[in-house]
Amino acid sequence: MSSGDAVSPGNTGDTEARERGTAPGGLGFAAVLLYFLRLGTSGFGGPIAVVGYMQRDLVEKRGWIAKQEFLNGVALGQTMPGPLAAQVAMWVGYLKRGALGAAATALAFIAPSFLMVTGVAAVYAHYSGLSAVQALFYGIAPAVMAIITVAAYKLVRLTDGKDWRAWAISAVVFSVTALTGREPIYLIVGAGLVMIALDARPRLRLPRHRTPDLGNGTSAHGIAAWPLTGTVLGILASGGTLASLGLFFLKTGALVFGSGLAIVPLLRDGVVAQHHWLTQTEFLDAVAMGLITPGPVVITAAFIGYLVGGATGALVATVAIFTPIYLGVVVPGRWFIRHRDNPQLKAFVTGATAAAGGALCGAVVVLTRQAVTDIPTVAIALSALALLWRFKIPEPYVVVTAGALGLLLH
Repeated sequence: MSSGDAVSPGNTGDTEARERGTAPGGLGFAAVLLYFLRLGTSGFGGPIAVVGYMQRDLVEKRGWIAKQEFLNGVALGQTMPGPLAAQVAMWVGYLKRGALGAAATALAFIAPSFLMVTGVAAVYAHYSGLSAVQALFYGIAPAVMAIITVAAYKLVRLTDGKDWRAWAISAVVFSVTALTGREPIYLIVGAGLVMIALDARPRLRLPRHRTPDLGNGTSAHGIAAWPLTGTVLGILASGGTLASLGLFFLKTGALVFGSGLAIVPLLRDGVVAQHHWLTQTEFLDAVAMGLITPGPVVITAAFIGYLVGGATGALVATVAIFTPIYLGVVVPGRWFIRHRDNPQLKAFVTGATAAAGGALCGAVVVLTRQAVTDIPTVAIALSALALLWRFKIPEPYVVVTAGALGLLLH
């Protein structure tokens, strides 16, 4: 698919094609899947950059989706938990082929990075005891901390803005995370509820007997069934490591507010502190793999899953973490577009995102104690921080260079 395929979005044929769910020029949904497969293979630069590629290619060059429809997907992704790029990819598929289309585009976009990370995890698990591998990650770990530091600062500055209450929430969650080394999930949910209480207390209304339509044939009964599903999964969690792994990533995927890297404190708390599946060092190595490969950072789940339960564990962790993200697109999608200015929704997102930013900052403190341990690692961390901040060097290049330095120094 080259830029020569572009057709003016104002063309009548393009409009009819979009209504049929096909691409202009007679191209079917397979062309859309091929696009996301390629993007998932080469989509470096973080979520904002990848979403920019989508807008350039799908809206401006090819006219496969209307600009407002695309922006609606971006707004949905910024409100619902999950990595923005994956959410927008699912949204495009949802517009073209409904829930199955969203699943297909998600698979095409995520599969390349999943295969890369799982392959690296297999090599890592086999050779992690070698001095060369240890030296490699000796350099990578402090560079990863620099990346997370920059991401944490940008996230808090962007989401909190000039709202002193959001800054207060971030400060409280930062302190709890940094001092205790743990980041309870209830702090994120609680922060959202606090902001609802402060800014948008709902008015009591008489119950209605009509089940609201959430769009695309989805009703509120679909949402009401999820507490029962959660109960069943809770029972299954006692059945073994894979079930526990799946349940953990299912819960984590539902609380990834702010950015892909906002998942780091949640993962660290569960994987290292609660379940003791990985050591602190192994966890940092897993985060590094998520940063090096294209696609969403939360693909770190595949690396962790492989170290815990082999190839099956990688698949279970990946499916589990993306399931609530997928549901956050296809279940409330059309409903959200009609109600995205709802004051309670906006207030909850403000509080939850502020808490996620504070947790990410606290995780920086906790993880740095493990990654930066001597003068060489201090030098690598500061150098990486300078390159990222001053020269805007892409993260994968910084991580690869730091790994090479680790081999030379250690």
